[in-house]
Amino acid sequence: MKLSLCFSPCPNDTFIFDAMVHQKIDTEGLDFDVRLEDVETLNRLVLSGQPDISKISYGLLPLVIPDYRVLNAGSALGRGVGPLLISKNPIMDGDTELQEKTVVLPGIHTTAHMLFSLAFPLAKKKIFLPFHEIENAVINGVAEVGVIIHENRFTYAAKGLTKLADLGDIWEKNTGQPIPLGGIVMRRELDPELMEKTDRVIRRSLEYAFARYPELPAYVKDHAQEMDEQVMRQHIDLYVNDFSLSLGKEGRAAVWKMLEIGTSLHPEPVAGSYEVFI
Repeated sequence: MKLSLCFSPCPNDTFIFDAMVHQKIDTEGLDFDVRLEDVETLNRLVLSGQPDISKISYGLLPLVIPDYRVLNAGSALGRGVGPLLISKNPIMDGDTELQEKTVVLPGIHTTAHMLFSLAFPLAKKKIFLPFHEIENAVINGVAEVGVIIHENRFTYAAKGLTKLADLGDIWEKNTGQPIPLGGIVMRRELDPELMEKTDRVIRRSLEYAFARYPELPAYVKDHAQEMDEQVMRQHIDLYVNDFSLSLGKEGRAAVWKMLEIGTSLHPEPVAGSYEVFI
């Protein structure tokens, strides 16, 4: 059976999905029509209901839970993994000074945007660009402040940028929960047994990758061509962990908290009483 599968070209995703999309493991008869896109494009695809299976920002979950359920495997979730608020110059007066600053973020539906909005609710001058363009947007004066994710955590300081805040740290202090950045969702209308099978295959794919790490599959390198291999490994080490194998009780509680808070931010809550997890 062929299913459409969408995820990002970032090292954490290509590391997780390599073995299953290239049939290096037992996929239990499943085959995948794969599409790689940046995280905000993935969010929009899921909003339109297109993919059978997709990576999404957990900040989007309140809007898509009527049509999708969350799989246990494949998430990016943990402690110390949150987005960073950066600038060329220090800002001393926090939220008050940020009201006057233009902030560039990696997509309106991203978890990064949600965490920023929770931490700095008075900041309203926002623009949105693909995540890999944010550092340069701040350097070139397109925006005075930026929210960075993914491998930019490891590169901003070398470019002369300053960390103003760790948005993940703010989330952890306020909620006590690890940060649910992104997860894998599957169309709700599909058979529950198919969901369970897909979840097993994703976990098996990651177990295959872990068993060979720190070897990097060609699939990871091919989609991170401008990235140093050390940065690829830093990316994987930070974002791929035990929560990626299975959310477990703690991971599900963190996603519930994100869903609860996210739902409250929308004028007309849409999450309702849907079954969230498979």
